[in-house]
Amino acid sequence: MESSIIRRTVRVSGQVQGVGFRWAAADRAEQLGVSGTVRNLLDGTVEADVEGPEESVEQMLRWLGEGPSSARVSDTEVQEDSPRGLSDFRIV
Repeated sequence: MESSIIRRTVRVSGQVQGVGFRWAAADRAEQLGVSGTVRNLLDGTVEADVEGPEESVEQMLRWLGEGPSSARVSDTEVQEDSPRGLSDFRIV
């Protein structure tokens, strides 16, 4: 059975900037085979746009809820979006 491609945009709050969050997220995305972007926002949160097979995206969402050991995630807000056909994961 082929899994469907989904896309989720996640805003991660807490101590998530200046702790290597984006680089760790890019590494995890590569391991899971998902595409998208991750970036710091001016309000101190991190936004990740994750696209790929449903199970891989769900694993990435779970990881974003924890973050790397250097981060302290206090909250995540997840929004469903339409897939864009991205082919890689980038820090922007």
